[in-house]
Amino acid sequence: MQKNYPLLTQINSPEDLRLLPKEKLHALCDELRAYLLESVSQTSGHLASGLGVVELTVALHYVYQTPFDQLIWDVGHQAYPHKILTGRRDQMHTIRQKDGLHPFPWREESLYDVLSVGHSSTSISAGLGIAVAAEKENAGRKTVCVIGDGAITAGMAFEAINHAGSLHTDMLVILNDNEMSISENVGALNNHLARLFTGSLYGTLREGGKKLLSGLPPIKEFVRKTEEHMKGFVSPVGTMFETLGFNYIGPIDGHDIDELISTLKNMRNMSGPQFLHIKTKKGKGYTPAEQDPIGFHGVPKFDHTSGKLPQVKSAPTYSNIFGNWLCEMAEQDPKLIGITPAMREGSGMVEFSKRFPEQYFDVAIAEQHAVTFAAGLAIAGYKPVVAIYSSFLQRAYDQLIHDVSIQNLPVIFAIDRAGIVGADGQTHQGAFDLSFMRCIPNMTIMTPSDENEMRQMLYTAYKMNTPSAIRYPRGNAQGVELQPLQSLEIGKANLLRQGEKVAILNFGTLLNEAKQVAEQQNYTLVDMRFVKPFDEKIIAELADSHQLLVTLEENAIQGGAGSAVNEYLQKIGKIKPLMMLGIPDFFIPQATQAEAYAELGLTAEEIASKIQNSLNQ
Repeated sequence: MQKNYPLLTQINSPEDLRLLPKEKLHALCDELRAYLLESVSQTSGHLASGLGVVELTVALHYVYQTPFDQLIWDVGHQAYPHKILTGRRDQMHTIRQKDGLHPFPWREESLYDVLSVGHSSTSISAGLGIAVAAEKENAGRKTVCVIGDGAITAGMAFEAINHAGSLHTDMLVILNDNEMSISENVGALNNHLARLFTGSLYGTLREGGKKLLSGLPPIKEFVRKTEEHMKGFVSPVGTMFETLGFNYIGPIDGHDIDELISTLKNMRNMSGPQFLHIKTKKGKGYTPAEQDPIGFHGVPKFDHTSGKLPQVKSAPTYSNIFGNWLCEMAEQDPKLIGITPAMREGSGMVEFSKRFPEQYFDVAIAEQHAVTFAAGLAIAGYKPVVAIYSSFLQRAYDQLIHDVSIQNLPVIFAIDRAGIVGADGQTHQGAFDLSFMRCIPNMTIMTPSDENEMRQMLYTAYKMNTPSAIRYPRGNAQGVELQPLQSLEIGKANLLRQGEKVAILNFGTLLNEAKQVAEQQNYTLVDMRFVKPFDEKIIAELADSHQLLVTLEENAIQGGAGSAVNEYLQKIGKIKPLMMLGIPDFFIPQATQAEAYAELGLTAEEIASKIQNSLNQ
């Protein structure tokens, strides 16, 4: 490694970085980008975002006294270069793996990771709290929040900006704009005026002029408007952030390390809320990633010298099956509307978005808006389908209750990534949706055991006139034959096998594990299908005829499907032994899905062992 990365191998902390002469930073950026590409191609992980912030990461740690000054990354996809520079370079081969480096900034992992993240649009809110605390303590520490042009689309980011602007607390928000989604970059003029607006002479004149002219309102107003017009000429969006109370600078070239360092050094000494807008290119420095930043956002292991991602032929994923169903229904019904909060590819909606653009809405990273937008469409007589990851739906819980369920509106929630998701870790596990939805009146909740069941349940929801949710896992479907669409009987379970002593009540896609156990041990097996309402009749009958009931679900045990069964048994006075298997009361760290199932005891062997132990007690 020393031979290929002579500068990078010297950097074991940002303190080492700050000892380098400025003229060596260009070479360091080249080494950091090459090392990032090499390491991620060997381990899998997030690539294009990190390639785009190499110069920014180097500049931030060079100018700011981290970890005393506090650097907060939004979402965290782009934080791999940060991890490499903050003492974790030699552990990068373990990232996203069981017991390895966390895929996102993680407080328990490093002093340099100020905020544990994984979901977007939280950096400014947390940063403002940290900055206010620093101000109260007169600590002299600086707070910097880095947020992308995708993450800043969320309402939470603007709530934080609005609050920060009113408090006049010292903090810097850096907008990493890599999709030209806010304004055009007009080149060298921006860089020149950025230097002008952050330079000490300009700052002295700006503050001194305000004091001098404070008693002359007309002249003061003229000076203020002249400054705003200059900034508005450079970037019209700047006027908006200035109105919200920030001093806006930019946009500047986020790949010009000298420009970044000069600008950041100036901004570090400015008081009040500051906003720096930089333009970067996602995938910078690696042509395949520059040309396909979406494809190279998260990558499997691949040969980075060829620039080609492996084409693995496999069974369709549940997301693919959902997308196909959406297209099938849209062909028949122009009032079917598909909605996603910025997860078109992940939710399997690419083909739908191309074939039915008038029926497709990407609302950006705005889960709350997505749900209430769907409620409005339902009020107007349309059939909205909100495709959303389980862990993202948590962000729209009030809207789920207030705007959909109280009004009993026919909004369909297609909940992807339910259960164990694997390498993304704690922030992305879909562990809680059954628990937080089950207590909501008017909500029908379905748990398909395979892709054919999922299609039938989606169609059942489509035919209903009330709120409904179908939750399904990440990854490949079972490969079963797809049947023609027909509505299911609401709340009706399937008795798959009649056995003795033990009845396994399965909720969801762990059915194959349950089948193995039931067949080996001659247990009864029921695919419950519905969590709410569930089949009360069959549960009452099984409680009378079996020694032990076992519920199986890929959800938190607390408040989940097993809890529903327990509540019903208590209600009807049938106090029977009940074993609830699912996700225990802790946040599940990153690992492969198979490793996580084994760790949680959700394999056929572990399920059988737990049941036998219970019978022997």
